[in-house]
Amino acid sequence: MEEEIQSLLNKMCNPEEKEAYFFADKLGSKLDDSNKDLVIRLVGDDNWEHAYLACRALSKSPYNEESLDAIFAAIHDKKNKAHQGAFVQILEEFDLSERFVDIFKVYLFGNYKSSTLAEVYLDSVEFELTPRTLRKAEKHWKHYLHNPEDEGTVQVKKDYATALLEEIRELFSEE
Repeated sequence: MEEEIQSLLNKMCNPEEKEAYFFADKLGSKLDDSNKDLVIRLVGDDNWEHAYLACRALSKSPYNEESLDAIFAAIHDKKNKAHQGAFVQILEEFDLSERFVDIFKVYLFGNYKSSTLAEVYLDSVEFELTPRTLRKAEKHWKHYLHNPEDEGTVQVKKDYATALLEEIRELFSEE
């Protein structure tokens, strides 16, 4: 089994390979406890294509939730800023119901494509929300307001985020 996993990894990461997506999907379906960490570590690779393919493999694996921390770390890594949208796009393959704050952070601090995709997730995913989730989101919102990366989008994000956070506050005040 280890040899098969290594072979799939080699094919997936081969720059000459035209079927890298196929090998990433196959790798994901074959992952087990003994080799999942190898692929999760690959998400942090310096080569963004290898990291993206590792994310794709993990999306097809039973280690969906376990790998999300590494994927969000890759999304927020400055070296991936130009490819951030691709990493956010692969999130549609994952269960994001417990990741409201992470998606909200991507919305606030991501580039245009990743922010737009995060807004879609915020509007379409049914999140598990708690008062603690709201407090954490508000903390990131205040940080964003004091440290915006792009002054031109502050008002647009302010309109959306204010309405979103107010809607969540109302949910908890009804209880």
